[in-house]
Amino acid sequence: MAKEKNISWDYSPAPENTSHVKVKERYELYIDGKFVKPESAKYFDTVSPSTGKKLASIAYGNEKDVDKAVKAARNAYVNIWSKMSGAERGKYIYRIARLMQERARELSVIESMDSGKAIRESRDVDVPLACNHFFYYAGWADKLEYAFPNRKVESLGVAGQIIPWNFPILMAAWKIAPALATGNTIVIKPAETTPLTAMKLAEIIHDSGLPAGVVNVVTGYGDTGAAIVNHNDVDKIAFTGSTGVGKIIQKAIAGTKKKATLELGGKSANIILEDAPLDQAVEGIINGIFFNQGHVCCAGSRLLVQESVADKVIRKLKRRMETLVVGDPLDKNTDVGAINSKEQLDIIKKYVSIGLEEGATMHQISCNIPKNGYFFAPTIFTDVAQSSTIVKEEIFGPVLTVQTFRTVDEAIQKANNSEYGLAAGVWTDKGSRIFNLTTKLNAGVIWANTYNKFDPASPFGGYKESGFGREGGLHGLNAYVKLR
Repeated sequence: MAKEKNISWDYSPAPENTSHVKVKERYELYIDGKFVKPESAKYFDTVSPSTGKKLASIAYGNEKDVDKAVKAARNAYVNIWSKMSGAERGKYIYRIARLMQERARELSVIESMDSGKAIRESRDVDVPLACNHFFYYAGWADKLEYAFPNRKVESLGVAGQIIPWNFPILMAAWKIAPALATGNTIVIKPAETTPLTAMKLAEIIHDSGLPAGVVNVVTGYGDTGAAIVNHNDVDKIAFTGSTGVGKIIQKAIAGTKKKATLELGGKSANIILEDAPLDQAVEGIINGIFFNQGHVCCAGSRLLVQESVADKVIRKLKRRMETLVVGDPLDKNTDVGAINSKEQLDIIKKYVSIGLEEGATMHQISCNIPKNGYFFAPTIFTDVAQSSTIVKEEIFGPVLTVQTFRTVDEAIQKANNSEYGLAAGVWTDKGSRIFNLTTKLNAGVIWANTYNKFDPASPFGGYKESGFGREGGLHGLNAYVKLR
């Protein structure tokens, strides 16, 4: 058999223009319709993971600030938002969506600057999808009686929301839009490493004319989030993040009136059967783990390939990996941007070392890694066992493990042999195999012949250690209402 040639080209830099971007030197808290200084008088830096340079100073909100925000949210809920008609609420939500669209380019650039993700992802996926979530839920605001027929629908009150660093603007939209549509008010905390688009969203919300106190943004670290979770006047907690923190939240709210949705970790399996369109499947694998630096809780970080086509798939995968461009997130040629923080980069390196110590075979692409910032070359591991640490535990980086299977039943058994149950992918030419696998895989979201495709009308969430509750779609409304 003729050896495949690895053809690649060097692209000239194509940096995204940043002249239209306005990043302030310092950001305050957004409470009760005003930007206010923190009670602590403390600030922390948010840095660009691609350069390591400071972007802005961010207010450090403490327990007193959270209390002020919750009181503002409660006042707005009792006196304004819960009394407003669904049609009027929908107008505000729609206005926010339109303002986000108008400033989409700025939001995309800031997202890539602050999180490290490639501009193509923030520009083409994150920001448009965030806008669409606001549009989608604006339409539901005056139709709740149709969403829950023959039931009396009531809002919960004040929602405390905590979002992660991997999809800052999108996670904010996932949580804020349905909460507003159902008549709740909000206190939201962005991740300390990626607060900038949340603060830009606060500016957009302010410009939309949304009544004061309906949405409050409190920045800070873990103790700020804990203050939100533990506040006695918060009715609902929505958290996206690690399984470990999710368990702490569950314990904290046990025995209280608080309702919760938790979207936690994942170790999702991408299954390729021998009859699958292999080139399409390889592109889906790349999209599922490398284009987003592996910074997706539903990333297809476990590849299961049928034994008869394993060698061919691995060869094609390695060849495709060599064409990936790792570098400046603001360069439109970049496929793989920066790791979000030095702490996360150290975690990835730790797991790679563990994989080598346990006897796995590693392949990394031969690319030039930028000297400044936090970058990691896309990596795959073969010769791994089901018991391997890198197969079992979430790495949250551009690291893929590859296992083989002989029968479909073996693939199902290996895919389900995980403490997580967030997502999965199935690649096959036969619809009957798709339906067979999707009924037996223990995952909240299953893609067939594609991966990482989202829609505001489609619910998202997991099972087991991946949490409970759903965000998005009609199901996303249920998390913010009482039904009688």
